[in-house]
Amino acid sequence: GGGEGPIRGNVSHGEGVWKSADAGKTWQPLGLELTRQISRVRVHPTNPDLVYVAALGNVWAPTPERGIYRSKNGGRSWDRILFRNDSTGASDLVMDPNDPNVLYAAFWQAGRTPWMLVSGGAGSGIFKTTDGGDTWKEISRNPGLPAGILGNIGLDVSAANSRRVFAIIEADSGGVYRSDDAGATWTRTNADRSLRQRAWYYTKIHTDPKDTNVVYVNNVNFNKSTDGGKTFKPVRGIPHGDSHDFWIAPNDNKRFIEADDGGASVSTDGGRTWTEQDFATAQFYHVIATNHFPYHVCGAQQDNSTLCGPSRKQGGIDINDWVEAGGGESGFIAARADNPDIVYAGSYGALLTRKDLRTGLTRNINPWPDNPMGHSAEDLKFRFQWTFPIIVSPHSSNVLYAASNHVHRTTNEGQSWEVISPDLTLGDPKTLGASGGPLTKDQTSVEYYGTIFALAESPKQKGVLWAGSDDGLVHVTLDGGKTWRNVTPKDMAKYTRVSLIEPSHFAAGTAYMAANRFQLDDMKPYLWKTTNFGQSWTRIDAGIAQTEFTRAIREDDEKPGLLYAGTERGVWFSNNDGASWQRLQLNLPPVPVHDLAVKEGDLIVATHGRSFWVLDDLSALRQLSPAVTASDAHLFTPRDAYRVSFAGRGFGGGGGGAGAAPAGPPVHPVATSPAGGPVVSYWLRAPNREVRLEFLDAKGALIRSFTSKQDSVQAADSIKSAARSSARVDSLTKAGIPADSAQRMVRRSAEAAAGQGAGGGDEDGPVRAAPPPRVPNKAGINSFAWNMRYPDAATFDGLIMWAAGIQGPMAPPGTYKVRMLVDGRTVSTTQFALKKDPRTNATPADLAAQFAFLSKVRERTSQANDGVKTIRWVRSELADREKKLSGQGLQSFTAAATPLRTELASVEDSLYQTKNRSGQDPLNYPIRLNNKIAALAGVAGSAEAAPTQQ
Repeated sequence: GGGEGPIRGNVSHGEGVWKSADAGKTWQPLGLELTRQISRVRVHPTNPDLVYVAALGNVWAPTPERGIYRSKNGGRSWDRILFRNDSTGASDLVMDPNDPNVLYAAFWQAGRTPWMLVSGGAGSGIFKTTDGGDTWKEISRNPGLPAGILGNIGLDVSAANSRRVFAIIEADSGGVYRSDDAGATWTRTNADRSLRQRAWYYTKIHTDPKDTNVVYVNNVNFNKSTDGGKTFKPVRGIPHGDSHDFWIAPNDNKRFIEADDGGASVSTDGGRTWTEQDFATAQFYHVIATNHFPYHVCGAQQDNSTLCGPSRKQGGIDINDWVEAGGGESGFIAARADNPDIVYAGSYGALLTRKDLRTGLTRNINPWPDNPMGHSAEDLKFRFQWTFPIIVSPHSSNVLYAASNHVHRTTNEGQSWEVISPDLTLGDPKTLGASGGPLTKDQTSVEYYGTIFALAESPKQKGVLWAGSDDGLVHVTLDGGKTWRNVTPKDMAKYTRVSLIEPSHFAAGTAYMAANRFQLDDMKPYLWKTTNFGQSWTRIDAGIAQTEFTRAIREDDEKPGLLYAGTERGVWFSNNDGASWQRLQLNLPPVPVHDLAVKEGDLIVATHGRSFWVLDDLSALRQLSPAVTASDAHLFTPRDAYRVSFAGRGFGGGGGGAGAAPAGPPVHPVATSPAGGPVVSYWLRAPNREVRLEFLDAKGALIRSFTSKQDSVQAADSIKSAARSSARVDSLTKAGIPADSAQRMVRRSAEAAAGQGAGGGDEDGPVRAAPPPRVPNKAGINSFAWNMRYPDAATFDGLIMWAAGIQGPMAPPGTYKVRMLVDGRTVSTTQFALKKDPRTNATPADLAAQFAFLSKVRERTSQANDGVKTIRWVRSELADREKKLSGQGLQSFTAAATPLRTELASVEDSLYQTKNRSGQDPLNYPIRLNNKIAALAGVAGSAEAAPTQQ
């Protein structure tokens, strides 16, 4: 069942019921789309075609699509079998584990507007059926249950005793209630407010399937009772708070899954220990990218900390690479451009902090430190929204802005603030009162209304500030806040939330705006553009799905007219300044996108439920045009790349361990990190063409070649630049090997070593060349990443080395070219630059010396390994001759060959430790010449620097 049950102000709606008949591999929709929020799905234990759905319904408007639904045919059709009214939906549904004809349903009258949460009313109550849902009886006022208005209700039935039923009820006299006669009469067993605080958000109860006295309640803590619901204690060890749901295996009451605002945790020992929450489920409100190298991504997570972490890192990005950035769960983050370790972060209650990420020192610089908790918006001088804007001026990092219903500015890092605007909101009094009721108010500033929700300064012209309110006004100042002008679009309806304003990078008078009205039950996207400082606006959302409301719009900072939009289900792009839009979903899950950022040619997405995602390298989108898509094939110009590898073992050809035991699996999942280097994108109108990409140096000499052919063929192709080196063939022929045999040996060696390179050494076993990556050739836009490596050294079967490998050297900084051939025909050649890592002080001469040295190491490693292969080839030729001889001829040949074999063995053993059979053998049998030479690559290639003198 889709949709969230806890109806926060940013609740995401579902799209009905879905079914899998293959254990979750594939799913099919089964309707009930308009129910939007489904709280429970219950399936008959022996008849999987008999299914019940508890639908809470539309949060934002009264609708009839709510209540209890039943299907008797596996979801092909549905009947609504219990309905209360258009403002009351089903918050819970439980089936008696011992009699599936008995079900209990909880109804909750609830709803939201942008400025109010309603929880409770005449519609709330409890119902029971004993005939599978054909008839229902209301039991809300049975003896012992609370009188007066009821709110949210959670239910459960004990599998150990069907007559024992539990309820947790939001009411003036609410709490935990127990029935020992199947709901006929009730007793309040616990009135502790800690079990029913923020009742609209929690209010779920669960029974142990084996023990009638064990019961669990979700709330800020996850609570357990062992005395039939009389007393509760928090369950310890769960990694996160704000507990929302719970599951117990019906056949094993020690096996749990607990779900909270941090994710899900599993216990298999009755709650004594719990698993970590290692799932990418963070709900980010906003995203920025800093000026670190590589740039860092920062955002605030719902019910968690703020985070800043690297966009890429060698070996992948682990959770331990992220640091808390101050502020709190709901805020914006802003970083100084000139010192990105200084970050400003906010949260509800107008919290705003300055933090130095290097030292961890944090200071609260709240612009108006008046704690608003529990107060209505009308009580406040400055109304700071739950996620109020915080921005650093693009013209001076000393200027920081924050917004309530006014714009605030500081030029001394928060030591003092000045108000530089009047109230820029509509401020309708009816939207500023108490934000909840009739039972429970929840005044945390989520529902604060009449606030500035969007704020931005033009990167083109200092002092041009845009402000958009959540109640439908847009203002602009051209003089740094001295005067403001109302420039609200004429076709913007009252109470429209201005979610984000994006001033143009190319013209001071141009700005883009994303807005939404989903909290008014309007799911349509709203995007506008102005080119004259707001004097007039044009709607630019045509083509975006009418059910995907918009929260974010960003302009590409290199190509005018290229726009990106974030909607409730994903990302869209326009390459004609909003005249039309296309999906940019790719592998992004269908998830609410709350913010976008463009940084150094990447698009960063802040999702509300699936964490951060990055679309690496926008070069193809920036160069896409109708002429390109009309062509059979097109090679896009790659963006310049930094000469940094974020995968493998460093810059050289074989850095490795020093014999330490290999590290175990990471404690937390590791996010994929782009490997670094240039990404070559190209267009194919038809699939399955034979595509070859050739990488050339500045003089046009071939470095590497990769094709779309299968690996065995591609291996030979991609190493032609090395295999055709006559020097290696010559060295073998001078040793007495016939030319054709020498050529075969070099070709086989080249095929084995044609991959992107191998590490090898320590405990990895034999040093093998990785297979070369295959060039994709599907229809549409394809991408291929070059790892910037020259060809690898020669290798042979079974090669074992310690702290050494065969990986070729990385290309030095400079200009390079890529040539694309399709079906043997050259399509085009374009060039790009490899730039030095900006974190190093290496000079071009240093890096040229490093490349020359690593190239020598590779060639000498190849010569040593070729020497081994030469000896083994000669030995095989001797053995082949012996097989063909007999009698006196065999005796004479053997006598002559024996000293040669002895000498060959001696020379081979000086080149390679022939006793090596496993990765640890070099610790017992001393390494030989090829290993000593190859290991120098790891030494000299360990950083961007000239080789040390030694």
